[in-house]
Amino acid sequence: MHATYLGANGWLLEFGTLRVLVDPWLSGTLEFPPGPWFFQGELSQPQPVPEALDLLLLTQGLADHTHPASLALLPRDLPVLASPTAAERARQLGFTQVQALAPGQVWQGGTAGDLCIRATAGAPVPQVENGYLIEHPSGSLYLEPHGYLPADLPAQNLNAVITPVVDLGLPLAGAFVRGRQVLPQLLERFSPRTVLASTAGGDVRFTGLLTKALWQQGSPTEAAADLPDGCRLIDPVVGERYAIATPA
Repeated sequence: MHATYLGANGWLLEFGTLRVLVDPWLSGTLEFPPGPWFFQGELSQPQPVPEALDLLLLTQGLADHTHPASLALLPRDLPVLASPTAAERARQLGFTQVQALAPGQVWQGGTAGDLCIRATAGAPVPQVENGYLIEHPSGSLYLEPHGYLPADLPAQNLNAVITPVVDLGLPLAGAFVRGRQVLPQLLERFSPRTVLASTAGGDVRFTGLLTKALWQQGSPTEAAADLPDGCRLIDPVVGERYAIATPA
């Protein structure tokens, strides 16, 4: 199993020969209403579109997860698995093989039907979006981009978790990314051998009124210091491909 970080929420996950693209922001600016004066993100440089993809996996319908300019670079016949709101965005962009998964639903696929993806309850932004529990003979992982872990998701040993490791928030509203808070729960629930820091990374420049009010608590260095023996934290570099340790 391998993981390549694409910045922000984006990943290329490889399970054997299966290649799964997650929440890509590859090119173009990122904006939230009411416009760039309020919030805008710019990549230092565009990322190449990964080749030979088997599946597009989307956690949320928000633009930083279902980025229109980036999805426009992908073939429209690429199978899409997504939260209900993200599935609707993908259909609007012309994707022809789109399946929505609500929390609790399971998709089975891959070349031999050996890739299992279970949707879990993710961040309420404001509707509840998705996290995913992914299992394959080559490895297993849990991913959720805002630091939410449903209480009813059973404990099991996983090879990796992909999660933010910092808290991000706004005055009065509190934390909307809760990576620092959720990490101890993820470690207890899944006993991962690898933690991949996500969501707050990549070479991105943010501007606008909203950015002036944002606060952050925690850091990858702080998170790494609190990991148990036998678990490593990867603060990933964009474009680097990481091998994920699996049991011998």
